[in-house]
Amino acid sequence: MGDIENRKDIEDLVNEFYAKVLKDDKIGYFFNEIAHINWKKHFPIMYDFWETILFDTMKYKGNPMTKHIVLSKKEPMTSEHFERWLLLWNQTVNENFKGERASEAIKRAKMIADLMKYKTANSSNNT
Repeated sequence: MGDIENRKDIEDLVNEFYAKVLKDDKIGYFFNEIAHINWKKHFPIMYDFWETILFDTMKYKGNPMTKHIVLSKKEPMTSEHFERWLLLWNQTVNENFKGERASEAIKRAKMIADLMKYKTANSSNNT
């Protein structure tokens, strides 16, 4: 098992992660029923997002925070949802990769989940 080395590794990781997410009984409905994700468009965005984070390529241009705040106003996202997202991410990384970038992917996902949890909770309180 090697480290995350390139775009193909990121694509494989993201694809496998979302395969788990979509079947998950705690968070799958956000993607399937609330957000109505267009996966053909969403996957390349997620590839760019993680490539930017892990390889510092600056491919991702967007504001995921705003999108999650809007989504959380439709259906509140709780700590439990973010913890499940993080659990599935960590499992997927650990099942497929080992190394510095894999560890960074887990660390950064935790930071992202914590920040989104905080921002979505606080934006809900301010409406």
